[in-house]
Amino acid sequence: MGLYELVLRSEFPAAHSLRLRGDQHEPVHKHDWRVEVFLEGRRLDDADMVADFTVLQRNLTTIVGELRDRCLNELPAFSACHPSAERVAKHLHDRYRPTLPPGVGLAKVRVWETGECAAAYIPTDTQTEKVD
Repeated sequence: MGLYELVLRSEFPAAHSLRLRGDQHEPVHKHDWRVEVFLEGRRLDDADMVADFTVLQRNLTTIVGELRDRCLNELPAFSACHPSAERVAKHLHDRYRPTLPPGVGLAKVRVWETGECAAAYIPTDTQTEKVD
């Protein structure tokens, strides 16, 4: 049986600073972060959709909004780690995954820090409903 893929996008401006070699930190600087969320499902609902884009996008917008215009270093989610693009992708994955309807898996979250540089978090289990 095949697999359907849905892709959502969002953006948010936010600042961060990363640790350099030793105890040095780079200056706080801002990015216009871009987010791509890759969802998958094996079944279509009664409306012939994996899930309603409107609901999926609204939930993503809410979660991304928590980061909008913030200094990521100051958020509790990054108190034990640096807010690298990799960590931001994992954070968004962990916040977004519980909002998904049954049968929809979160295959990947990609975060673009610049137009040329991105990092992704890919879980080992997307928890989509398996159908034989």
